[in-house]
Amino acid sequence: MTKHNEGPRWLNDEERRTWLAYLHASTLLEDHLDRQLQRDARMPHVYYGLLVHLSQAPRRTMRMTELARNAKITRSRLSHAVARLEKSGWVRREDCPSDKRGQNAILTDEGMEVLRRAAPGHVAAVRQAIFDRLTPEQQKSLGEIMQIIAEGLQPAEAGADLPWLR
Repeated sequence: MTKHNEGPRWLNDEERRTWLAYLHASTLLEDHLDRQLQRDARMPHVYYGLLVHLSQAPRRTMRMTELARNAKITRSRLSHAVARLEKSGWVRREDCPSDKRGQNAILTDEGMEVLRRAAPGHVAAVRQAIFDRLTPEQQKSLGEIMQIIAEGLQPAEAGADLPWLR
């Protein structure tokens, strides 16, 4: 944090190069994965992520609020995505038995099959884009760095003002 009488802490040349390389790589990576999934499974990357979260949940069921939090998307974006996934027959919604205001998203058998067919191509795209380009040491460093960044950006307090908590 800067004090009121101090100016901004501008990035130095090396920090700026690192920041711009990160922005460039993350944009290209998201586009690469999205195009692969659109081509091979006819779904955007965010929908694939939702199917994965549901596939790993007990009984392939998750409360919509928890799914939004896990997927790091707003509830309104999640609602739109789940409506599209319902239309495809890959997910269905049911009222939550323990809380009548809440809804559960449930991965259907058809959705599980779509995920099973899409997973090998997606994993190959991730491997080709990241892991095949890095040494084991670089992979370990990347994992550690991303964990540190994620921990710093995800406040521990439950009342944090994050889009997927609204």
